[in-house]
Amino acid sequence: MSRTVLVVDDDAPVREALTQTLELADMNVIAAGSFVAAKDRINAGFDGVILSDMRMPGRDGFHLLAYAHAQDPDLPVILLTGEGDIPMAVRAMEAGAFDFMEKPCAPAQLLAVTERALKTRGLILENRRLLQIVETGDPAGRMIFGSSDLADSLRTKVRRVASAAAEVLVTGPYGSGISKVAEVIHLSSARSKGPFVKRAAEGLTPIAVAEALQSASGGCLFLDEVTSLPAQTQLSLIEILENAPDARLIAGTNRDLHALVAEGRFHADLYYRIEVMTVRIPSLAERPEDIPTMFRRYVDQAAEQSGITPPEVTPQIVASLMARDWPGNARALMSAAMRFVMGVADDPVSDTELGLVEQMAQVEQSLLRAALRRAGGQASAAALALHVPRKTFYDKLARYGIRPEDFRS
Repeated sequence: MSRTVLVVDDDAPVREALTQTLELADMNVIAAGSFVAAKDRINAGFDGVILSDMRMPGRDGFHLLAYAHAQDPDLPVILLTGEGDIPMAVRAMEAGAFDFMEKPCAPAQLLAVTERALKTRGLILENRRLLQIVETGDPAGRMIFGSSDLADSLRTKVRRVASAAAEVLVTGPYGSGISKVAEVIHLSSARSKGPFVKRAAEGLTPIAVAEALQSASGGCLFLDEVTSLPAQTQLSLIEILENAPDARLIAGTNRDLHALVAEGRFHADLYYRIEVMTVRIPSLAERPEDIPTMFRRYVDQAAEQSGITPPEVTPQIVASLMARDWPGNARALMSAAMRFVMGVADDPVSDTELGLVEQMAQVEQSLLRAALRRAGGQASAAALALHVPRKTFYDKLARYGIRPEDFRS
């Protein structure tokens, strides 16, 4: 959520006082002394809110309000006046002002109103983004959460694979959501109008796999944990695929299929048939920056399913979540979100008593470890990926007792 506030006031001392109060609350302030100076900042792409004086030389606050809403009708504008003018306040609210305050306003009131405006702006922009995803019919954007580079790469790979016709292999660690990604591939493909049939591979007979492919005619068949497919069924499946059935096969596993082939525990012909198009889901340990976004989405989903208002996800909660390893990945995070919504969490925020410095240290350590994992323990590459000078990076590693060699395979 953006924390940008455009402050417009022709009185320099007042403008500076407002700026200082907001900046002390970790807001990003853009200060302007007039409507003309602020005008170029006000557009549909502005993701913050506006705090403007009502009475200014030339164009006043009402003109600024009208201009702002012409650019974006949902842009929150908070108006200030040095006079206790009730009719003016009524007029401002009728004109669509987010709120109206009299100067000098108490810092607590100023911050409370501004925080509320920022939260409203964030929700508006998020809803627009989600609506755009729905309208563009992009299942990958709608169903695969996260804003990291790895999440973006995963969505891109899913879209690319979905557009092809060949078999697909989806891999990833335990709990990473293999079946969900398989379904997204189906929904993003030309076969999306057809059925999406899911079968557990373990114990599946040749007849059963043939019937499953027939049931998926015109759509896709997902075989969960394909490594458990019996040897005879593997041979049968190879033969069926050679005859080009009217169903696309999507196989999933969290095991090392290549190693199983080398050990003679999985048929090489089937492996080379399905591994042509492979989608790998990264673990949460590789992309901890996605944890806050994913947790909030899971909280919203759990609250909607339970018919209750989503509880607030505070910075303390986020810091606690990012400090964890999450070996259970998305599935474990989803379960934690459900417990949090229902109020039966096993202390998901055990570190709420920590101060800001300690919380930030937890987050920083998580990001350092993730960068080293992605770089295979190469500290220079990890520092480059984080846009941190190498000396600073090594200093941070020493401070937290993190050793690059522990991340080398």
